[in-house]
Amino acid sequence: MNTPPHRPCAVIPVYNHGATVGAVVAALAALELPCVLVDDGSRADCAAVLDTLAGPGVTLVRRAVNGGKGAAVRDGLRAAAQAGYTHALQVDADGQHDLADALRLLQTSRAHPDALIGGLPVYGADVPRARLYGRWLTRVWVWINTLSRDIPDAMCGFRVYPLARVLPVLPGCGARMDFDIAVLVRLHWAGVPMRWLPTQVRYPEGGISHFRGLADNLLISRMHARLFFGMLLRSPRLLVRRLGGRPT
Repeated sequence: MNTPPHRPCAVIPVYNHGATVGAVVAALAALELPCVLVDDGSRADCAAVLDTLAGPGVTLVRRAVNGGKGAAVRDGLRAAAQAGYTHALQVDADGQHDLADALRLLQTSRAHPDALIGGLPVYGADVPRARLYGRWLTRVWVWINTLSRDIPDAMCGFRVYPLARVLPVLPGCGARMDFDIAVLVRLHWAGVPMRWLPTQVRYPEGGISHFRGLADNLLISRMHARLFFGMLLRSPRLLVRRLGGRPT
């Protein structure tokens, strides 16, 4: 039996993370992992840093206007597929993710090339309490919208996508902080298997967050509502799958 191809890269959305993105790229280069950087309309100082990083093994995609994390990741995933990669490790540019775990995620992806490999966050004392409460609320909504508990965390953006499976669902996903949640729910609806690996998540002092508080919480709430109605349309098929039958 032929083994499916597995040619991974990293996709890194960047918006004014000039002080941290270089270390992220260096850590991934040490793993011999090519990178696709997506400049989401950053300031000139960050854009200049990205220019210095671009070169062999580092592709730079530029967006003229900031469109949000989801828009940047979508562009990066499409660019990765066009370049011939089969899988993409999504990584934040702010140094929040423990890149020592990237190899485990990629090895698991190689063993299960059709699956979404997600990071299951382990938090330290530095995690903001409001973030934890928001994640618990989202977790409940995701369980409702998938009629399952198959997705233990939908907000950690440290994950490996099989590109052939994720590209078809991208048009239905959000452009900003709602993207990470919506894409997992839609992959679940599409029957994509998922595997989860614990990974430490850091909130470094002085780190840059582009989460817009009230605006992004409202955006995520609207997204949950849209997904809920999408779940209702798919509920017969989801329930059959849940009960172990075969959808018709």
